[in-house]
Amino acid sequence: MTTLALAKGRLQDATLARLAQAGIVVSPEQLESRRLVLTDAAGEYRFLLVKPGDVPIYVEHGVAQAGVCGRDVLLETEPDVYEPLDLGFGVCRLVVAGYPNADWRQTNRLSKMRVATKYPNVTQRHFQTRATPVEIIPLTGSVELAPVLGLADCIVDIVETGQTLAENGLVMLEEIATVSARCIVNRAAFHLDRARITQLLKRLAPSNDQGDGP
Repeated sequence: MTTLALAKGRLQDATLARLAQAGIVVSPEQLESRRLVLTDAAGEYRFLLVKPGDVPIYVEHGVAQAGVCGRDVLLETEPDVYEPLDLGFGVCRLVVAGYPNADWRQTNRLSKMRVATKYPNVTQRHFQTRATPVEIIPLTGSVELAPVLGLADCIVDIVETGQTLAENGLVMLEEIATVSARCIVNRAAFHLDRARITQLLKRLAPSNDQGDGP
């Protein structure tokens, strides 16, 4: 049985729908339960429902042979895994956002710019490329509140429609990366069980078109 780590939350329903399209079906009874370990009807696959940031950890350490999470998680954590397949759903943007008149581009500020984010590593790397010193304020909740309440000058976060930004008077200032759901694979598992992993990638690929290999 092949084990896959799946991200709970934003990508969960779309991931299960893609699995179902590939003929990998989880019963409604299991989905309606509070179980965190599920199996498909054919007994080929086991699924671990975990927090998005934990998916690469389970895959990198071999507890799961493969997993599905957003590219934002991979950019933040930089795990030692293969990333062979863009699943093509869960598309959004990782952006710098703030008030329309924000002076975030200025490098001659008298103090460090404060940036609130769930992605401290991505944020640090991004502003380093601009030679812009920043004070990063890590948050796990609604980062849009930070500029509104004066905690930060701007934020780095994922944006789908931009509605939440607009409702809080914020705009996208710069796009850092495009984000979508990715299938990742444990390096050892790919080499030891290449045929099974390759078949899984073919089944999950959009229009059955396999993505780039590891």
